[in-house]
Amino acid sequence: MKVKIDPDLCMGDRNCNKVCPDVFAYDEDKMLSVVQVDTVPAHLEEAVRRAARECAPGAIVVIE
Repeated sequence: MKVKIDPDLCMGDRNCNKVCPDVFAYDEDKMLSVVQVDTVPAHLEEAVRRAARECAPGAIVVIE
């Protein structure tokens, strides 16, 4: 699985960082969340899916 964040949609509320801090980080300069991994480790896939479901503006794109 891969994941990316659409910077035009990200509100920077950091919810994804709270749900899955091993995959998502917060860029203080851009005031947006960013993806820290190229490929999501299998044990974190469900947390990434949850972060995507909970992302209000739909900025998180999961690529299965």
